[in-house]
Amino acid sequence: MSHTSTAPSLFNRKNPFPAPLLENRRLNKDGSTKDTRHFSLSLEGSGIVYSPGDVLGVFAENPRDLVLEFLGLLNLSPETTVLAGETSPTLVQELRKNFILNRLNKKFVKLVADKLSAGSFKDRLAGICLDEAKLDEYVESRDPVDLLREASGVRLSPEEIFAFLAKSSPRLYSIASSQDVHPGEVHLTVAVVQYTTHGSTKRGFASGYLAHHRAIGETVPVFLQPTRHFHMPPSGDTPMIMVGPGTGIAPLRAFLEQREHDGATGKTWLFFGDQRASTDFLYEEELRTFLKKGVLHRLDTAFSRDQEAKFYVQHRMRENAAELWKWIQDGAWFYVCGDAKRMAKDVHQTLIDIAAKQGGMDGEAAAHYVNVTLTKTEGRYLKDVY
Repeated sequence: MSHTSTAPSLFNRKNPFPAPLLENRRLNKDGSTKDTRHFSLSLEGSGIVYSPGDVLGVFAENPRDLVLEFLGLLNLSPETTVLAGETSPTLVQELRKNFILNRLNKKFVKLVADKLSAGSFKDRLAGICLDEAKLDEYVESRDPVDLLREASGVRLSPEEIFAFLAKSSPRLYSIASSQDVHPGEVHLTVAVVQYTTHGSTKRGFASGYLAHHRAIGETVPVFLQPTRHFHMPPSGDTPMIMVGPGTGIAPLRAFLEQREHDGATGKTWLFFGDQRASTDFLYEEELRTFLKKGVLHRLDTAFSRDQEAKFYVQHRMRENAAELWKWIQDGAWFYVCGDAKRMAKDVHQTLIDIAAKQGGMDGEAAAHYVNVTLTKTEGRYLKDVY
């Protein structure tokens, strides 16, 4: 059903593959408040073999101009070498690759407060550092450059910067493609984070890098992280219910592509949601085509801003409770992908409520059915939440 590799790839987290960017396409239409992108990357020559449900790690970099402003505020030369030796990275190279400059951390604020010369801003910052709630609020909307603009004249050594700035780590994205359908490629569905605070535009570390700092043809360092827990049913006859609003659609698109490629006969039901149908229906044409071809048997959508009251995927599930319960009784696997904080919790609770009402169980029995029987014993309730 998925690829078998002849030899393992030489590329991994410690040795990422430089994948050329093939496509950077906005999925939202004009007038949307969101910026969700479809990225295609080339895996030609990498030996990387993935299956639907796997995850791609992306190593991002800070924008050069942000790093230069940071160093300028500290009166440090960007070309200073960090280590002794022939191939020693410069300060600008080290900060671009290995540290977080789009978010502020508390340790760094305390260091700056410590190092400032006496004055009203030092006193103010010291006061903030003594109050955990105020410190939380201070770091929430600022990045290190915002802080250094206020803390003019402060001096830090490269060693102090490296000890007190947060280290960057790769961002993990659910793969949005089947390798059988797109040989030599991998696709991602990414919400691009962008907002303005304290007079400057802030961007997500990896989403901003992919959307704004990589031209088509330039490479992105990537590695594969195979899934342990979010895979397709072993049999193509098994029905699948998939809940994936927003970027949660990514692995579900991969599942549908794979099912079509495999000629699978199991029924599929997708719940998709976002803000507005007119601007935020991600992959709408593809999903409609899957419906026409019978690869997708049911498509239920919930667009939260298209009516007075907010309406979400879990509300759509409740409306279809009897049918959904029947699918589960017929052996369907249930998938949820996307926001862990709210959506996945609401979907989980809705599933328990449906089990109680449709299955004639009390609350405790319904919770046990969903949390234990469906999830652990039968292994057909799978989550990819973040």
